[in-house]
Amino acid sequence: MLELKNTVTMMNSEDYKERFKAEYYQTKIRYEKLKAFNTKIEAARRTEYTATKITMPAHDCPEGLLQEQQTIMGRYLHILELRAVIEGVEL
Repeated sequence: MLELKNTVTMMNSEDYKERFKAEYYQTKIRYEKLKAFNTKIEAARRTEYTATKITMPAHDCPEGLLQEQQTIMGRYLHILELRAVIEGVEL
């Protein structure tokens, strides 16, 4: 997968399709990182009383808010994917 730094040129492009792709890739990268973080939190919660304990990752934000952010980002990605199909943008 791309890294955020690899999308800078696309974001500065004069071509809206390139900027569109950059926006999608940036959101996807951030979404996947948040999803992985939320999964670690959930795994730690679910193993709290089991023999195999997973360490809770440090976080200052309430878990519910992080999960809500992930849900909304997922919906936004879906909207971008629909637009890409409609507008003929190859992601």
